Amino acid sequence: MLIAANKAVSIDYTLTNDAGEVIDSSAGGAPLVYLHGAGNIIPGLEKALEGKEVGNDLEVSVEPEDAYGEYAAELVSTLSRSMFEGVDELEVGMQFHASAPDGQMQIVTIRDLDGDDVTVDGNHPLAGQRLNFKVKVVAIRDASQEEIAHGHVHGEGGHHH
Repeated sequence: MLIAANKAVSIDYTLTNDAGEVIDSSAGGAPLVYLHGAGNIIPGLEKALEGKEVGNDLEVSVEPEDAYGEYAAELVSTLSRSMFEGVDELEVGMQFHASAPDGQMQIVTIRDLDGDDVTVDGNHPLAGQRLNFKVKVVAIRDASQEEIAHGHVHGEGGHHH
């Protein structure tokens, strides 16, 4: 069976940056299972996996535009500490949901604290980076109608929304 739209695909992977530092890996854990064609993984990796079969090993470098996008300086802003009502202690690295300029929800990360100024960044932490994957295709199966309708793979025993 080949990887194609509406297949539930299981992969073992290691993700590194250009310096060779491991960013994420399934090593020592369960494989990543995703619904192919549903946008569950970054476009560049999904495209590279198209047509592969169980047992295939591949190394893929994904440019920012096919991963988490280019780094956008306009997504960095400085807010007043008073905007964070109900949060006793703010720390660099904390993440919050916020309204994006287009009205959608986005996650922002605190990058800097300076008195009452809080600098937040709405870029994905991997924006602007080339991502390097070592991938092994572990399993492929037909997705269920429910998984296709929901746009993601369900775990053992079903999925509860």
